[in-house]
Amino acid sequence: MEMYIIKQPITLSKHFAKIKNINLSNEHFDYYISNSAVYSSMIEGNQIDFDSYLKYSHSGMNNKGKSYTEIEDLKSAYQYAKSNTLNIDNLLASHKILSATLIEDKKYRGKIRDKEVYIFKSGVKIYTGANTKIVRSELEKLFNDITILLKRDLSISQVFYYASMIHLIFAHIHPFADGNGRASRLMEKWFLSQKLGENAWFIQSERLYQKRIQSYYKNINIGPDYEHLNYDISIPFLLMLPMSLRLT
Repeated sequence: MEMYIIKQPITLSKHFAKIKNINLSNEHFDYYISNSAVYSSMIEGNQIDFDSYLKYSHSGMNNKGKSYTEIEDLKSAYQYAKSNTLNIDNLLASHKILSATLIEDKKYRGKIRDKEVYIFKSGVKIYTGANTKIVRSELEKLFNDITILLKRDLSISQVFYYASMIHLIFAHIHPFADGNGRASRLMEKWFLSQKLGENAWFIQSERLYQKRIQSYYKNINIGPDYEHLNYDISIPFLLMLPMSLRLT
C-alpha cells in the first residue's frame, strides 16, 4: 500500500470531485454503463465500438446479433449491480445476467465452475485458474475480505487500491467457465460505488483498460498459474484504475 501511494501519479480526491459533480440522472447513468459494457466487451474481442453501439441502439438496426446482445446482457448486469449490495450471491446473479448470451450451456451461468480453466495467447497456455478443489473456498475468502472492507472507513487511496486488488484477485481465481474478465471489471466498479457513492459508476475504467489493452494484459499477468502469483509486481496494474479519472 505504501508503494502504491508513493507511485500514485494523480490526486484522487481532486479528480474524483469532477465525477461527483455529474448529475445523477437516469440518462447519465444509462450513457456511462453503456460505455462500461461496450469497452469491457471490446477487451474480450467484441467488435462493436461505442459509437456503433449508440448508433444501433438509437436506430434499432443491427441490434439482434450476438455481439450486440452480449453488450446488452452486460449492461443489464451493471444495472443489477447498481441496485444491489456487493456479495457473493449477487455476484452469481450478475454473472447469470451477463452470460445469458455469452455461455450457451445454462448450467455454467451464475455458477462456480466445476472444470479447470486456462488462458491461451497465440496458441500457448499462459495462465491456469484456481483448481476446482479450491475455487469456491478462494472466492469465499475474497468475499469475506470484501465484507470487512465495505464496513470499514477507508481513505480514497485505500478505496482505489482495494478496488483494483479485488479486480486482480478475482481475475486470477477465474471462478466461472467464461465471463471472468467482464465480471472482474464489474466488481471493481461495484466496490467503488459502494464506498464512494453512485457517481463512481461514471468512472471510465473499462474504457481506459481497452485503450491501453496491451498494458492491461501485461500488468495483470503476475504469474503462470494461481499457485504461483507474485503480488509484489502488481503495482503497475493497481495504478491503472486511477488513470481512468482523467477520462472524465
